[in-house]
Amino acid sequence: MCSLISKSHCHLGQLLLPPLRTDNGSARVKMSGRMEVVCQRMLKPRKFMQRRRKLEVFKDAADEADQKNWRRIMTEIDETGSAVSVLSSEKVKNQTVPKDLIVGTLIRFKQLKKWNLVVEILEWLRTQSWWDFGKMDFFMLITAYGKLGDFNGAEKVLGLMNKNGYAPNVVSQTALMEAYGKGGRYKNAEAIFRRMQRWGPEPSAFTYQIILKTFVQGDKFKEAEEVFDNLLNDEKSPLKPDQKMFNMMIYMYKKAGSYEKARKTFALMTERGIEQSTVTYNSLMSFETNYKEISNIYDQMQRADLRPDVVSYALLVNAYGKARREEEALAVFEEMLNAGVRPTRKAYNILLDAFSISGMVEQARTVFKSMRRDRQTVLHLSSSMTQLFLFVKFVSPLNGRFLRGINAECVWISIVTHWNESKRKSFVSGWIELNGYFPDLCSYTTMLSAYVNAPDMEGAEKFFKRLIQDGFEPNVVTYGTLIKGYAKMNDLEMVMKKYEEMLGRGIKANQTILTTIMDAYGKSGDFDSAVHWFKEMESSGIPPDQKAKNVLLSLAKTDEERKEANELVVHFSENNSLPHVNGIVTLDDEEEDNYEYFDTQLTRAYDEHSGDLDTTNFVHLIGIGLEL
Repeated sequence: MCSLISKSHCHLGQLLLPPLRTDNGSARVKMSGRMEVVCQRMLKPRKFMQRRRKLEVFKDAADEADQKNWRRIMTEIDETGSAVSVLSSEKVKNQTVPKDLIVGTLIRFKQLKKWNLVVEILEWLRTQSWWDFGKMDFFMLITAYGKLGDFNGAEKVLGLMNKNGYAPNVVSQTALMEAYGKGGRYKNAEAIFRRMQRWGPEPSAFTYQIILKTFVQGDKFKEAEEVFDNLLNDEKSPLKPDQKMFNMMIYMYKKAGSYEKARKTFALMTERGIEQSTVTYNSLMSFETNYKEISNIYDQMQRADLRPDVVSYALLVNAYGKARREEEALAVFEEMLNAGVRPTRKAYNILLDAFSISGMVEQARTVFKSMRRDRQTVLHLSSSMTQLFLFVKFVSPLNGRFLRGINAECVWISIVTHWNESKRKSFVSGWIELNGYFPDLCSYTTMLSAYVNAPDMEGAEKFFKRLIQDGFEPNVVTYGTLIKGYAKMNDLEMVMKKYEEMLGRGIKANQTILTTIMDAYGKSGDFDSAVHWFKEMESSGIPPDQKAKNVLLSLAKTDEERKEANELVVHFSENNSLPHVNGIVTLDDEEEDNYEYFDTQLTRAYDEHSGDLDTTNFVHLIGIGLEL
């Protein structure tokens, strides 16, 4: 394990106390002062990351046959991507499809949130004479269309319901409202909600959750705040706001940049006796940029006896990484593993970035290797039929022969050795689609950045070749990383070589690359070339941003150069009302952290905690009177 040794300790033999543990099983790490990473067994494998075969118990031989048959059908659907083709062929082969098998399949796809397959199956059942498609089936179908944001499909189902004598109710109206919201038709969604408020059916708590989410997604913050404030009014409100509504409002204030309101809403939950969740605390942590503030919120969450999830840990790791506190970032990641929380690929990439920023190549390589190792530890070739299908599809040199227990590393070596580039790329894309945190292009580019920041451009070039050999296609960020490295070394020849190589691959330069090249020429004393690259931005259809203008101004050394730089900056600015200091245009250089990943994770968390119909109720939705 990686040792975390305080610089205040002079004896390496001194043992550190193990991390404190809370009642919920999560670990607490107390750290004071800066610490030093000593790579011994950093990120060693944990037992929970090893997949074990579960002992299956069947009622009898008939039950075993039914279960295995159902799993075979589910595997075929997963492989073909079509449920109806598999179920139809099953019906032709056996003359019938057991209704309990269809219900079980629908339940499973609903749990997996594969709403496209739910729609496909229900639309097929609607045309089958042997299936009594009833009211509850319509409700599930319109709900699935709502989850997909397919308002055309939802409208069609609502019309069919009216035609069959089923009056609109809160379920169908909420589903149609959600479909409009997810489809970007926010005004239509709001119109349905207002109509429900005035003439019914009375909106449910789930309806309010959906409309708040819709308003937030559509940046209609004022409307969301109005709805929420009405719910807080005990005299007028038809129901009290619940935890999910409070979480959504905190997320909204974060999105709107109203941090103070987010904190007040958080405090209001306690006042009203609303239980706070991990999602609540993650929302607060996501808009903080100072690692101390994020750490304080994290400690608050643990004091509330809430178990941090992978997003909680990733937020804290990200904060420490951005603050160049790599040791604390690693300690938190190790804490996550000790707590039994499975890291995502993005969590690994965040830790990788923490070491990459400081050019800590060895530590970054350890993280990178851990991503490959842990993926191989969790998944063997025989661990699922889906992976077996993928390998059979691509691994022709092995003739499709697979033995239980073969490690993925063995096959990977064969692939890299014997396959051509095109075949490797096809395999890699399929593998990544199926597996969680096998290194992706972002991982490779971040590892490349570690070599660049070391600086070790020879190592960077070798790793760049490995990236291509492993089946990845470098993108503009990958080339930008290499160009940045050569620019730091004032190697203009290699800067231009990589630039031309990038264009040769059909990759267009972005703002960052053009600014880097401009800066490199300017720092080498060639102001005229720097001006040329500044103008090249406009020629490439990329208006110079704030940072590019700042860089050009900083490169101007003589009065004549400053005059030319000022004229160019004013010319390319959207307006001429720029601040001047001593006759020189100045612009604030603001760099904001990118929290798109955390926004996505928080939104997903809200989806998972939303008031969907549970599995028990869902059984009754499919075929009324059906006895399983």
